[in-house]
Amino acid sequence: MIYDIAVVGGGIVGLATSRELLERFPHLKLANVEKESDWNRHQTGRNSGVIHSGIYYKPGSFKAKLCVEGRKLAWEYCERKGIPYKTVGKLIVATEESELTRLSDLWERGLANGVEGLEMLDAGGIREREPHARGIKAIFSPVTGIVDWGLVSRTYAADIKEAGGDLFLNREVTKIERRGSITLLRTSGGDIEARAVITCGGLYSDKLAKMTGGANAPKITPFRGDYLVLKPEKSYLVKGNIYPVPDPEFPFLGVHFTPRMDGSIWLGPNAVPAFAREGYTFFTVNPAELWDLVSYPGFIKMSTKYWKMGAGEIYRDLFRPAYVKALQRYIPELQPEDCLPGPSGVRAQAMAADGTLVDDFVFEAVDGILHVRNAPSPAATSSLAIGKYIVDDAEKRFDFTRTVIPV
Repeated sequence: MIYDIAVVGGGIVGLATSRELLERFPHLKLANVEKESDWNRHQTGRNSGVIHSGIYYKPGSFKAKLCVEGRKLAWEYCERKGIPYKTVGKLIVATEESELTRLSDLWERGLANGVEGLEMLDAGGIREREPHARGIKAIFSPVTGIVDWGLVSRTYAADIKEAGGDLFLNREVTKIERRGSITLLRTSGGDIEARAVITCGGLYSDKLAKMTGGANAPKITPFRGDYLVLKPEKSYLVKGNIYPVPDPEFPFLGVHFTPRMDGSIWLGPNAVPAFAREGYTFFTVNPAELWDLVSYPGFIKMSTKYWKMGAGEIYRDLFRPAYVKALQRYIPELQPEDCLPGPSGVRAQAMAADGTLVDDFVFEAVDGILHVRNAPSPAATSSLAIGKYIVDDAEKRFDFTRTVIPV
């Protein structure tokens, strides 16, 4: 069987894209191809479960637009499908005078992005929202929420199946060949042929692109984030999301407090280089992938710039009291013995050759194939909007109005 289109990647972006294709073009014969034995084994199943408001992102950027749009679409989708979610709100807390200018900038961004209901709180207002938190000023975002994104993406998969799409698990793509008007996907479970292909490979998006002669940059640089989990008897310490004011000198957000749909409270994550693309522990090392990482000019340049911060992250990763000390800036009474080891995730961070972290979408196209090389966080919140955006782009490249897609 030759499919009209195959989507490589069964994470939330690949599933949202597949779902959008069939919703917009129900006549298509579609295959979604995933290398694992089940959905959500990587970024989708290991994220914090937050429905982001859209406050952080530069006004007018794709991330700002798609996060705000995607959040509203996610609410509507969850309501329609009966998926439980909660709007628990978020405090972005300044603990020092030096952070107030950045907090004010975030306030302006949130207003410009159309984030609803924002409030600026003083120290007393912080205590009213979060009695155990400390800070001198904070932004409160009431529309920030939580959901099980794994459940959401599995529901996307059910939608695809109901619409007539074929879902393939245990099919790692090992080679991509273009033969005339057909693309052949060599997979660990057999070949799949399609007239058009979209890859949404997450941690392996650059490798999939290179299978068709794609550029070396941007390269996926894996960063592991380890969480702690608050002991159940200490869950009273946190009511909603508590986040730091982002530090412009550090490319990641910093540790925070996240309630989960199951009632647990996650603390973190940190951000340390992973020694494998699926390096979910400090001691997981893939020598070939590690060499590919450390020999990349962009990684060398970034490491040179941020080595002190990186060393601090690794230190906190290995020594829990140091990790908890970073969290105590926001909840001083938190103690190391209040915390349990938690899960880990690996972020697929696209990095340019000059060492900068790519903060927006990157597409790369060859004959009959569209590679999504970067679909950055907050991808889960934005997934339905991202799917629409990817299909909009694909529609310009491929004629989806007929069953046979010309090349």
